[in-house]
Amino acid sequence: MEDAIVTSTTLIYPLPGGCDCREVRYQLETPPLFVHCCHCRWCQRESGAAFALNAMIEADRVTLLGAAPEIILTPSASGKGQQIARCPRCWVAVWSHYAGAGPRVSFVRVGTLDDPDKLPPDIHIFTSTKQPWVILPPETPAVPEYYDREVYWPRESLARRTALLAAS
Repeated sequence: MEDAIVTSTTLIYPLPGGCDCREVRYQLETPPLFVHCCHCRWCQRESGAAFALNAMIEADRVTLLGAAPEIILTPSASGKGQQIARCPRCWVAVWSHYAGAGPRVSFVRVGTLDDPDKLPPDIHIFTSTKQPWVILPPETPAVPEYYDREVYWPRESLARRTALLAAS
């Protein structure tokens, strides 16, 4: 009989999170596909911070544990818009859906996790517009604009994405 391989990343799941007032609660059931730290001006303006840290995960792997968030339609840099899921009481954004991935992939705001330090970024993107005082760690890939997922995503994440697209 083969021994099961358990990695440290699988031991932290489910990973809970939610808004400030705790009305909207959720949990990630599995590791995300990929975590990117976006330094584009849209994310800076939308978050009111120097960047947005998003964990991309299949929407059906995010379990809602509390009240449903309210979906707010907003513009995006692509011109296709995005849907931001916000708590209807405290208005914290917990995740988004972008036109390119549609409703099948949630971009969970890592800062809304109970333990956000569990999901550091896999890559820094749009570094051409990052704030000059933000110092990027040399061990994490960084690109001036967006990235080619075939180059940066783990094979397992690419396979999960392929399966997700085939199912729709």
